[in-house]
Amino acid sequence: MANRHPSAVKRNRQNIKRQERNYAIRSRLRNEVRKVRDAVAGSDLDAADGALRAAIKEISKAATKGVLHKNAASRRISRLSRAVAAARAQQA
Repeated sequence: MANRHPSAVKRNRQNIKRQERNYAIRSRLRNEVRKVRDAVAGSDLDAADGALRAAIKEISKAATKGVLHKNAASRRISRLSRAVAAARAQQA
């Protein structure tokens, strides 16, 4: 941290706050994605559908907050949706 400049001290406080918020958003995001992947791996398609909906919501929120780039968010949603669809097609 810079030496006692009020603007640098404030900037550091803001960075710490943003870092904590981003960590929380990213953590929730990872948990939701893990639930989808676990449900797909366990062939529990009803749980996978519910978890996919929740994961899409968290991914979109992360993109809105700037934690993820919008294209990265879109790519993640697409891949998860494809995984659930493939599991559904495989079971049918």
